[in-house]
Amino acid sequence: MMDADQTLKRAVNGDINAFQALFADFQNQLKSYLYRLVTDRNDAEDLTHDTFVRAFDKIGTFRGESSLKTWVFQIATHLAYNHLRQYKRWQPDAQDRAKALALSNQEVYDAIIQAGRAAGEGAYDMREHIDFCFTCISKTLPIEGQVALILKEVYDFTVREVSQIIGQTEGVIKHLLLDSRKTMTTVFEHRCALINKEGVCHQCSELNGVHNPKQNQQEALMKLELVKESAKYDKEALFELRVRLVKNMDPLRSRGAELQDVIMKCTRQAIGEIERMN
Repeated sequence: MMDADQTLKRAVNGDINAFQALFADFQNQLKSYLYRLVTDRNDAEDLTHDTFVRAFDKIGTFRGESSLKTWVFQIATHLAYNHLRQYKRWQPDAQDRAKALALSNQEVYDAIIQAGRAAGEGAYDMREHIDFCFTCISKTLPIEGQVALILKEVYDFTVREVSQIIGQTEGVIKHLLLDSRKTMTTVFEHRCALINKEGVCHQCSELNGVHNPKQNQQEALMKLELVKESAKYDKEALFELRVRLVKNMDPLRSRGAELQDVIMKCTRQAIGEIERMN
């Protein structure tokens, strides 16, 4: 603790090496958080760099009213807000539109297939695509709701810390969390075919069939605790299972990250957020 306190003191006094050492402790987590918000690797990388520069530039104003990590995440979140102003909230059918694009556009389809081949046999993991799906559905929320939910549920910030990051009262944060969970739970309940047989989306299992043709699809499905528990059909408990799964995923560093990133670009093109994947 003494060493950490001394490193923080040196950082606040302008020692960039000390600040870099502290920043490195949560840099990967910060970058994955930003990716979940902006859904673009290069943008997440740029925002992480900009956060470092902005935070070090302002480090003399840090008063220790929160942890340094919370303070840095606050800076990163404000930068992400500014970046996201140019984009609209996603609709729940974004993945349906991505599937339609991939099936109608040979260039897009080939890019997805090639990414899967480049990743190697077995690189496609249904759990990773469920994480991808969680990100897509979270982007249907108002930005503050998305941020509050991801910070609290995925990155384990307290309500107080989320309040400091977003700049809202704890009461507002609690309301955002309740509303966001309710919205996402409802969307999953109606869309996810893993949970509800009447759900319209089974993209994760379809892609498993494409990228893991030798794997028995039913066997893959039954390995997922989410599917096993779906028979009980407690939507709140199912949401908790999703959160537990997402917590254990890094969308930038998982084995199938390259493939999922291509699918994300396909989704962004399908909804008109970008003109082309490349």
